[in-house]
Amino acid sequence: MQDTVEVYDAGAPVPASSPPPRSALRLIGRALAPLPWIGPAIILIAAVVLWPVIEMVWTSLMKISSSGATLGFHGTGNYHDLYHESGLVSVLLRTVVWVVGVVLVTVVVSLALGQLLNADFPGRRVVRWAVIVPWAASVLMTALTWKWMLNYYYGVVNKVLKGVGLIDQPVNWLSNPAQALIWMMWVAVFVSLPFTSFVILAGLQTIPQEVYEAARVDGAGRARTYFRITLPLLRPALLVAAIINVINVFNSFPIIYAMTGGGPGNKTDTSTTFMYKLAFSGTGDVGESAAMAVVNFVLILILVLLYLRAVGWRGEAQS
Repeated sequence: MQDTVEVYDAGAPVPASSPPPRSALRLIGRALAPLPWIGPAIILIAAVVLWPVIEMVWTSLMKISSSGATLGFHGTGNYHDLYHESGLVSVLLRTVVWVVGVVLVTVVVSLALGQLLNADFPGRRVVRWAVIVPWAASVLMTALTWKWMLNYYYGVVNKVLKGVGLIDQPVNWLSNPAQALIWMMWVAVFVSLPFTSFVILAGLQTIPQEVYEAARVDGAGRARTYFRITLPLLRPALLVAAIINVINVFNSFPIIYAMTGGGPGNKTDTSTTFMYKLAFSGTGDVGESAAMAVVNFVLILILVLLYLRAVGWRGEAQS
């Protein structure tokens, strides 16, 4: 009986609550296995994205002279000074109008342009190449070209409008803040159309033709097919195009600075050009400019999150 008990004890399994050390090492090895492949990407993201953001926030908390010398920790003083800037509220409101207006018009026009580029007609390849031109050209040169076209004395816009009888005398378009903002928004739409149109074109080409054939069999007209089939299936492409446009338009500096310099005064400034002026105009407060950059960053995140919520991105991702 004693021998039987000893054999039973020797053959008893090890409790599951204390796995062998080799199993734990094997699990750790499996978890770290993808690191050689994703490690470079993580390092790149940390160096290009995370480190500049941390440096931006840290700079916004420091007192920095106009020559760039750090004078010590300033806490929330830069944000306090920014809050008391006389033109801050109007600049922020103008920035929202600028971003929403440009992105909305760009997406609507690109939907029509994407449909045109997706249609089968003679010379389609040439038209596609022509649409790319504003995107391939320098944004700064495009803005300067439009500034020349809007010139009071020899601009082609005044000559054309006067020639067709829409105006009696030349108009100084960029001296009036409201008119200047509209023209700058048009230039922003002009340079944003190619990218957005081609993203939508790519989305249109992923829609199976069998879906449209089934809709025709069911008797659906063009309008119903477009709003019930095309637009819903274009949601991923529209999501990408809208988010990238929001970020690009929000940070659009060359158009505004080349055409009006944010003037007269701050009447056509957005948060980006206003941030530049805080750093390099007058006394040049780099810390306050960094605080404006943090506010700018937060505003971009808010606009993107509001858009994602409006289009039901979370529900689409879960489905």
